Amino acid sequence: MSTFRCVEIKPQTPANAAIIWLHGLGASSDDFVPMAKHLKLSPDIAMHYVFPDAPLRSVSLNGGAKMPAWYDLEIHGVERKANLDDLAQSRDQVLAKIDELVALGIRSERIIVAGFSQGGAVAYEVLFHCKQPLAGVMPMSTYIADDTQAVKCLYKQTPIWISHGNQDDVVPMSLGERALLTLEQGGLSPKMSEYTMAHNVCPSQVKDIQGFINQVLT
Repeated sequence: MSTFRCVEIKPQTPANAAIIWLHGLGASSDDFVPMAKHLKLSPDIAMHYVFPDAPLRSVSLNGGAKMPAWYDLEIHGVERKANLDDLAQSRDQVLAKIDELVALGIRSERIIVAGFSQGGAVAYEVLFHCKQPLAGVMPMSTYIADDTQAVKCLYKQTPIWISHGNQDDVVPMSLGERALLTLEQGGLSPKMSEYTMAHNVCPSQVKDIQGFINQVLT
């Protein structure tokens, strides 16, 4: 059973799909909760939105200060060094939430995992270790924290859509492009979109997020 706190928004009718949306370092579920109102989805999609909150933990990148974080992190130039034990713990929490949603009657093939920045790195780990097929994965402005894991993915046909800003000075776009290559070398077939933006989400991207969700769930 998952133990992290979540904001959940459920449809008026029984849910037939779900999306788990993971925020970035130092942020909270509040970052993406508005998406539940902004996205215009097919009337056939009764979406159960899940916005988890990362636990407070000491983050080496910020001098050991505590903040919401899916894992401890160090940065050396372009390279990101994630605490892999923390990362696995967060991944397992998401996998447990997927099991809970399936127990509620939502098939795993109707569950999307999305993540921004640090949350996107967790989304990748979920993809690599999930033992059930997913509807899709949406990594945004992020990177693969452990590129040895991609080959472990059981469901290489899973739709993966990467989005990244070409002006991102927090997570350089080169890391998004590296993730694309790592996935391809692991036998997956990701797609990637580039946006004229920094480390954020822009209106044209939101439109494309809506399109991806509708595409994989209808």
